[in-house]
Amino acid sequence: MGKKSIISIEAVIDFIENHLDGKLELETVAEAVHYSKYHLHRLFTETVGMTIHDYVQRRQLTEAAKLLIFSDKPIIEISFICGYESQQSFSMAFKSMYKSPPAEYREKQNFYPLQLRFTLHKEIADMEFTTQDICLAEKKDISDWMNLMWLVIDGYPMMDEGDYLAKLEESIAEKRALVLRDRNTLIGALTFTYSPGSIEFLGVHPQYRNRGLQKLFLDALLKTYLPGQEISTTTYREQDKADTGYRDMLLQLGFAEKELLTEFGYPTQRFVFLPKKQEDMKNE
Repeated sequence: MGKKSIISIEAVIDFIENHLDGKLELETVAEAVHYSKYHLHRLFTETVGMTIHDYVQRRQLTEAAKLLIFSDKPIIEISFICGYESQQSFSMAFKSMYKSPPAEYREKQNFYPLQLRFTLHKEIADMEFTTQDICLAEKKDISDWMNLMWLVIDGYPMMDEGDYLAKLEESIAEKRALVLRDRNTLIGALTFTYSPGSIEFLGVHPQYRNRGLQKLFLDALLKTYLPGQEISTTTYREQDKADTGYRDMLLQLGFAEKELLTEFGYPTQRFVFLPKKQEDMKNE
């Protein structure tokens, strides 16, 4: 993607950020930035990793969650401030993403963002990455890692930043954290456990989601760190509206669906990559 396209998407994001209190349909945004809605839909989805509709909804609900925790505004007022025409439509949308109604979320007093403002990287290499480009994370990677985490966590699971940071430092010390960089930009990160073998976190920068980096991380894990082991991970349950494609990604990588779980109060599902799949990959 060229610099011109990235600058255009930055203008779109600026417009969205300045109009989060309104009804931001694709047509409205396209007209404001002088693009056809079809071209804008394709360009935005390719760059950000989700549609304008999904991005707008997630940003508006994040601002709503912030107001629920850090203000005393009535829920109906927050509904209007965040672009909803009624408290009922707002409450339904909020519950589908945050898994609790607005009033209950306010009572818990635990804010976490579903979607932060998207920040674009202008210098994206066309190079092909290999497993040799993936290396063990170091302490100096922590700041960039946390920025990537907030960019890709998508509101799941209910994130406690302090707890996450402590676990990340432990993973780095125990050599259970892998990173991939495009020059100075951290574009992928993974933490795992040895016994039992599991992926605790796998994040790829949205601008690189279509570059096959998820498979690259899995290949590195199978080749060097967890050869011959069953590998499990968890993600959203089927039809969870908060999912931006993680289930599909795991299925495409060859993971199989297993039991339903609840983690941090969030409904999830376990997925497993079997050793047999690893043999199949070697024979491909």
